[in-house]
Amino acid sequence: MQRMTLATPPVAARKPHSFSHHGLTVSDDYFWLRDPGYPDVTDKDVLAHLEAENAWFETRMAAQKPVIDKLFKEMRGRIKEADKSVPQKDGNFLYWIEYEDGAEYKKWWRRPVGAPDDGSADELILDEVALAEGKEYFRLGAIAVSNDGTRLAWSVDDNGSERFTARIKVIATGEILPDEIPGTLSGLIWVKNDTGLVYSLANENWRTDNARLHWIGQPLESDVELYHEDDEGFRVSAALSANEKWLIIATGDHETGEVRLVPANDPLAPPLLVKPRQRGVEYDVDEREGVLYIHTNDTHENFRLATAPLSDPGNWTTLIEGTQDFYLTGFELFRDFYIVEGRVRGLDRIEVRYYDDPTRIEPIEFPEASYEASLGDNPEWAMQVLRVGYESMVSPSSVFDYDVATRHLTLLKVQEIPSGYDASLYETTRLEIAARDGTMVPVSVVWRKDRQPGGPLHLYGYGAYGIAIGPGFSTTRLSLVDRGFAYAIAHIRGGDDLGRAWYKAGKLEARTNTFNDFVDVAKGLIERGFTEAGKISISGGSAGGELMGAVINSDPDLWGAVVAHVPFVDVLATMLDEDLPLTPGEWPEWGNPIEDKAAFELIRSYSPYDQVKPQAYPPLMVTAGLNDPRVTYWEPAKWVARLRELKTDENELILKTNMGAGHGGKSGRFESLKETAEEFAFILWQLGVAA
Repeated sequence: MQRMTLATPPVAARKPHSFSHHGLTVSDDYFWLRDPGYPDVTDKDVLAHLEAENAWFETRMAAQKPVIDKLFKEMRGRIKEADKSVPQKDGNFLYWIEYEDGAEYKKWWRRPVGAPDDGSADELILDEVALAEGKEYFRLGAIAVSNDGTRLAWSVDDNGSERFTARIKVIATGEILPDEIPGTLSGLIWVKNDTGLVYSLANENWRTDNARLHWIGQPLESDVELYHEDDEGFRVSAALSANEKWLIIATGDHETGEVRLVPANDPLAPPLLVKPRQRGVEYDVDEREGVLYIHTNDTHENFRLATAPLSDPGNWTTLIEGTQDFYLTGFELFRDFYIVEGRVRGLDRIEVRYYDDPTRIEPIEFPEASYEASLGDNPEWAMQVLRVGYESMVSPSSVFDYDVATRHLTLLKVQEIPSGYDASLYETTRLEIAARDGTMVPVSVVWRKDRQPGGPLHLYGYGAYGIAIGPGFSTTRLSLVDRGFAYAIAHIRGGDDLGRAWYKAGKLEARTNTFNDFVDVAKGLIERGFTEAGKISISGGSAGGELMGAVINSDPDLWGAVVAHVPFVDVLATMLDEDLPLTPGEWPEWGNPIEDKAAFELIRSYSPYDQVKPQAYPPLMVTAGLNDPRVTYWEPAKWVARLRELKTDENELILKTNMGAGHGGKSGRFESLKETAEEFAFILWQLGVAA
């Protein structure tokens, strides 16, 4: 089909609409862009407008196609096409994943422990390439091998809606069993000697309010609901304890949790409630030899690790105190030791600790001053050698084995960059820049050593949900850095980069700290000579897209190019709509404007869509996904429509809606690169940097 092109940007019709809360009325002339039949989008006027915006995107980006192609080629050249993970033992088999030349998706393999590594005993257990054939979108959800190793359960989303269909097959024969569970949004957990599978369904509002048990070979009608959550803001998840004795059913929102335990070999037994929910208290649990280990923020916002007897699960005794210096992000139990993960001054820390000697603490030492490190896949209870992942802004992703007894790291694999990469050409630093309230905000920066001072700079930020953005490695980033950009990550409040207090200082009534931090980091980088106003490109997605919308409203002159991916920009209307999938669970993050007038007024004061005003805006590229259940397509569509109406400049404003994808954009390892190439081409174009 021939693509439509346009000579002028599409202008969305204005259809008067308003809503009132707390005696305040808000007008929304673009409300009509929300299809009333959502999640089915069939309204002809809505679809026509989205297609027109896509046509305008194609028209404006057409001249950049040679640059896009060039960027895509070099980005693809940095990916090893035929690649495989380091095999990891789990029971009687070694498991790994593998990409073939040109393949968008991976294959899952295994071979028996002790079998020759010559391919003769290799067994293909799941072929994503075959499953994705003919589909515009494909995403594997959960994957789980039965405990006896004979069967595989997996789930697939083929349209980006994040509603997965689970299937089961016999590995040896490839026979697909009749069992089919549509609408899942969860892991898949084998229980009761592999006769049952635990999962969660997404309800009509895309919320997992349940944990269910499917008996293998039985009709779905006989599935048993093990737990149902009545609070619409809570989500339910299930997992196995590290020793695989317990099914752990957890429920919670962004600030409160509650856990129940059920014997994995008797999933219909009455659940054991660890401790009743208490507002603001989060906790997660594991078990070893009749002792519960509880990771909780009940006495310190940076969490402590406590223990309790299984016979008295609510009687918690501190094992590791919470402190301001060490942000305890999680733990993992093994038979002979346990692992504590956390951050010190924003840098990852992994410690080996011992059940019989609380004073024995063995941190894993890493070679660089700034890095990301975490436990990898360590599936067995009696592990003696741990799989660990490591990277930095100049060091490609690496896989290590850590021998707990000898405290020795063995390098197993370094991310290979076929087109070549010389780390000695690059430099990285971690700065602290003062925000307007005096708070020092960390910033990670990387650049080529031959870069000219004052050149272009790309600044990335997220700043929400307590999600830290670590100083990791990126092959795509090199396409900017090798063209003279410095690339900076602002570790702004709203993430938990510096601990739980850092997260709290960017949420609810403190939300605007996130936006101010980002702006002040940009100004600080200018003051330090890294760049100049107007030479800064910025990007962010989802809540990071909200960040983009806020800072172009407040400080439009700082930015030379802006890319907002699936941006959460219609914050007020979304938080007022309790029928949307995420809204009730989001109130602890943003506030509840339905019940709280102050929250209504605060959200309205920064919501990017509500704060668009007549002024000049920087060049802006926006993306959306028609099937996105997290940030619905109409948020970016409405935002762009209002910007077109009110902005006073002639700068580029383009919107691309993926009509067959969701929150993450296109699937596939190369298809997704094309979208990054488009983003970078737009940035180079707007900043006037040679491609």
